[in-house]
Amino acid sequence: MITLRQERPADVEAREALLDEAFGEARYRKASERLREDRLPADGLAFIAAEGRRVIGTARLWNVACGAGKPALLLGPVAVAADRHSQGIGAAVVRRALGEARKRGHAAVVLVGDAPYYSRFGFSAEKTGALRLPGPFEWHRLLALELAPGALDGAKGMIRSTGEAVRQPAIAAAA
Repeated sequence: MITLRQERPADVEAREALLDEAFGEARYRKASERLREDRLPADGLAFIAAEGRRVIGTARLWNVACGAGKPALLLGPVAVAADRHSQGIGAAVVRRALGEARKRGHAAVVLVGDAPYYSRFGFSAEKTGALRLPGPFEWHRLLALELAPGALDGAKGMIRSTGEAVRQPAIAAAA
């Protein structure tokens, strides 16, 4: 039986292994990773799909701002175990993440991904033409979903991280 739930600290190692399997080292070179590095996911918005103790899917949302003062969330990375592709697991974990974001009062979500896949959730490039990411990216893959009508009206400029920074251990800070 597959369960969708919030990520727990005990899931981190398995989630990272899943992301390595899905994306390899290339995931660290993506422009969207610049928005996630050294940040924590948005409060309560990191999810996994599990089959027993095995993590088979993941989706996380991160606090960002689209240009000057347009708060949003960044979705990603989304991954599913290779042996579980095409079974609706990715769609289920994305729907869970978006539903929870909506319940928590978030107004918009952006991502870098395939429009044919993400359009089923309402994502499009309609309001991202004046936005940019820190680093190279494919413009047609920058997509957005408004959870509240008009949330991204007039959004322009750099998308930047606004989430809580990862706390560095005291020993690392002293080095």
